[in-house]
Amino acid sequence: MAVLQAEGAVNAVEENLRRIDGYAGRAAEQGVELLVTPELFATGYAPALVVGSDGEGIRAELAGIARRHGIALVGSTVEAAGERHHISASLFDRQGMELTRYRKSHLFGPEEKSVFTPGNDLPDLVPLMGLSVALGICYDIEFPEFVRSAALRGADLLCIPTAVPTTGDVGGRPPELTYNAERISTLLVPARALENGVYIAYANHTGPDFTGLSSIASPYGTFLGLAGGGEELLVAHVDRSEVGRARGLNTYLTCMRPALYG
Repeated sequence: MAVLQAEGAVNAVEENLRRIDGYAGRAAEQGVELLVTPELFATGYAPALVVGSDGEGIRAELAGIARRHGIALVGSTVEAAGERHHISASLFDRQGMELTRYRKSHLFGPEEKSVFTPGNDLPDLVPLMGLSVALGICYDIEFPEFVRSAALRGADLLCIPTAVPTTGDVGGRPPELTYNAERISTLLVPARALENGVYIAYANHTGPDFTGLSSIASPYGTFLGLAGGGEELLVAHVDRSEVGRARGLNTYLTCMRPALYG
């Protein structure tokens, strides 16, 4: 599988879709079966500016890219539901069929919350590449309950389009005492993979306002691929037998005592 890290220009849909198309072709040539792209990449990540975008049309274009290159594809779009709008992620198979769509459950920051509505449904589990695949979006992965619930339902791989911004001004405080967005990628993502015995494919934007650091984490909590700050295509092999092996070594799912925490 592969994770795309790239810069999506705001309201430059055709340009951004061409970039996805080019990388999908490159990935397919390398034998990749599944490509995960960043959150709202086709429109660029700027919630208030892209909330009115043509999500249905963009999903049709993403389906065409998957079909043209014979590769499964995860892409994030705006989904209109009456007067409400959601940040969504879709999984398309290699024929371009949309296998599932998930609405972001945990909205991040005042801008997202001012224009989008959170989803209220857990992600579906979809069979793909011999694994059970679930979707999540960005901030979702920072909640241990979200990943744990997917793992307990049988997920082997979580595909997470994301848009993690740089931290910005920390008010002169030392970095170790401040929120650091880079820790999400380098600390939380592998921790979620380890504590649940799942693969996590985490696809972030790059550019001046985003941290980069996209990754593919193994069910052992190690990185099979970790991007830097620039544009990059991460490719890694995933194998369901490693999920079982990792859970046999790290028995969190079988040793937990939910009645105790209730």
